[in-house]
Amino acid sequence: MSKRDNSEDFHTLFLQDTPLLDVRAPVEFNKGAFPNTINIPLLDDEQRHAIGTRYKEQGQDAAIELGWQLATPEIKTARLSAWQAHIAKHPEGYLYCFRGGLRSNLSQQLIAETGIHYPLIKGGYKAMRRYLIDLLDEHSLALQEKQRPLILVSGRTGSGKTRVINRLARSVDLEGLARHRGSAFGRRVEPQPSQINFENALSIALLKLRHTFPDGALFSEDEGRMIGSAALPLGLQSTMQQAPLAVLETPLEERIDIALEEYVSAARPEYIQAFGEEQGSLKFREQILGNLDRIRRRLGGDRHKQLLSEFSAALDELERSGCADGFRSGIAILLSDYYDPMYDYQQTKRDGRVIFRGDKDAVVDWAQSFQPM
Repeated sequence: MSKRDNSEDFHTLFLQDTPLLDVRAPVEFNKGAFPNTINIPLLDDEQRHAIGTRYKEQGQDAAIELGWQLATPEIKTARLSAWQAHIAKHPEGYLYCFRGGLRSNLSQQLIAETGIHYPLIKGGYKAMRRYLIDLLDEHSLALQEKQRPLILVSGRTGSGKTRVINRLARSVDLEGLARHRGSAFGRRVEPQPSQINFENALSIALLKLRHTFPDGALFSEDEGRMIGSAALPLGLQSTMQQAPLAVLETPLEERIDIALEEYVSAARPEYIQAFGEEQGSLKFREQILGNLDRIRRRLGGDRHKQLLSEFSAALDELERSGCADGFRSGIAILLSDYYDPMYDYQQTKRDGRVIFRGDKDAVVDWAQSFQPM
């Protein structure tokens, strides 16, 4: 492996999806990290705590001495083996710790003793995170000041907005980054990212868009402040509250088809794959009926009771025969009696922002040819 210099070129690292080796403790990694990163810690959580305490009480030299004491031959061999396997798969990567200091240098030294030079990232996680926060603010400011327009694809629940977004090259899929479909029934099997990880992924997505498309409008789905548990950054949210709207108009029957496919037909196999047939079916049932319970007050008692009965019967039929058509009538009620009135109320305050209306193909064609004034 040729020797590469340590790096602080965060722009290139994120733009090229450079593989990253995070040697922080798991507790740190779980709070926030970056895409294309694997955590193979130098210290586990208990070791990190012990060394941190020693550092505060007795200083750096004493902390280093304790670190070497904790690094038993068995632990050292296991760490090096895992690091070497990662490096063999990702020779173009870099390693980092929190500040790019002691742990990064020690990890790099241990790896070098095996004859492998693996570069580290100067400033570590803290510097990279700061870069992405500043970049996100920079993107939000550019959109706020209309240096480039942001246009939101709006429309009723189930109209296929995300499908339109994914057909547009100059777009950011916020629901995809948040791993949530954005509605009361939008939770997926895979957990949502932490708030920090969502912001990191969003900042990187905007970085790539600006690099690939330095000019022209950007498109995103019309979203509220929260996408499940992921909160939009305040600057971006403020911009979205004023952004022009391209309204996707989709007939009710087609919206039922889309909702049925996304929330039932495609969702249930994800549960089966993740948990097995029996547990997957049970968890999917709990997810559907549990989400219905969460909006019980807004549905009203009678309508909730009706939908609970219909969806329970539909789940029974789905498990028995694999047929999902039993959900159609309940989905129709949710769309027309629950989601549509909320959407219509919101639109009464936003009609002046609508700059285009059409079906999915019309919206895509218009967006692809849109030229800012």
